[in-house]
Amino acid sequence: MVRQDEAQPESYPLTGVTDALGEAALWSRVEAYIAYRWRPRAVVWTLQGAGDWHPPLTPADVEKIERWNGSEWLEIADTAGPLGYAFGYGTYRVHATVGSEDEPPEDVQHAVERLAGYLGDELSVSDSATRQSIDYGNGLSVSLSRPALWRGSALQYSGAADLLRRYRRA
Repeated sequence: MVRQDEAQPESYPLTGVTDALGEAALWSRVEAYIAYRWRPRAVVWTLQGAGDWHPPLTPADVEKIERWNGSEWLEIADTAGPLGYAFGYGTYRVHATVGSEDEPPEDVQHAVERLAGYLGDELSVSDSATRQSIDYGNGLSVSLSRPALWRGSALQYSGAADLLRRYRRA
């Protein structure tokens, strides 16, 4: 696969999570990590070479397959193969709709909630620091620390990635 162009859905599932990032940003982050989609959207895959291929996102409804003939894209007939689709040498474009209107499973919704909770934790250190100590006086102090890349690894640190493990592949 050379390229995957995925449109944004009209809306994301509602989980009732309130977060400074917004529910769409949370879902976008979760969907970037997994292969499943719960709201329909268009996607176009550009493929090059020969061999068997299946859509890496699910559920996928392939609508049109085109082949580049050197000067323009020409629509071709379905190329069903034993592992999805079988392509000869060349460059292809696969147009599909991915996603369903079903509600996400509980473990996926819980992963979004965990991610929101982790990113919205008010006890966290300020965004620009990795360590912070607060001295309240009378011998009372609090020290907090976190990895420098805590936002980028929020799915893993929050435990959401563990809940999403079975949704990583189509």
